[in-house]
Amino acid sequence: MENKEKDVQWYVVSTYSGRENTVKENLLMRRINYSLEDKIHRVIVAEIEVPVLKDGIPTDKTKTKNLYPGYVFIEMEMTDEAWYIVRNTPDVTGFVGSSGGGTKPFPVPREQIEPVLKRMGEVDDTMYNSYNEGDIVKVIHGTFEGMEGKILSIDKKSGNVKIETIIFGRPSELSIDFGQIEKI
Repeated sequence: MENKEKDVQWYVVSTYSGRENTVKENLLMRRINYSLEDKIHRVIVAEIEVPVLKDGIPTDKTKTKNLYPGYVFIEMEMTDEAWYIVRNTPDVTGFVGSSGGGTKPFPVPREQIEPVLKRMGEVDDTMYNSYNEGDIVKVIHGTFEGMEGKILSIDKKSGNVKIETIIFGRPSELSIDFGQIEKI
C-alpha cells in the first residue's frame, strides 16, 4: 500500500441539524474548486429510507431518516489545506475529536465507521479482511436485524455471507448480504 493511501482516514464533522446535505454539497463543490479530489474522497450523510406509518401501519410511502443528525462523515487525507477547507466550509461547526485551539482531530477507528458505511451501502474490499469463518456477528439491518450467528463462509464476489444462527430453537443457515453484518 502506498504511503499516501495510509493517510486516508474517516473523520466526522459537526453541523447544524438539518444542514447535513447542504454541508455535503458544499464540501463536494469546494473539493473541486480547490483541486482537493486527491485529498477529500467520500462525503456521506447517513440517511436511510423508512416507511411512513399511519395509525401504526406502514403505508406505501417512505421518508428519509438521518441516522446521525448534525454529523457528516468524510474520508480524507488530513493535510493542512484539506483540514482548513473542511473546517471553514459554511455550516461546519467543527470536527469531532478535535480539542480546538488549532489541533487536528483524531480519525474515527475503522471498526466504528464500518457499520455506518454498511448501512449506506458503501462496502469496499478492505472490509472483508477483518472477517473470518467462525467469527460471531450480528445482523444490523434487514429482515433478520438483531440476530446473531457464526460465519460459515464468505463469498467476496457475490457479497454474501452464510451464517449459522438459532431460529425457533434450531440451528439454521442464513445467507446474508455482507453489508448487513457487523462483528460482535
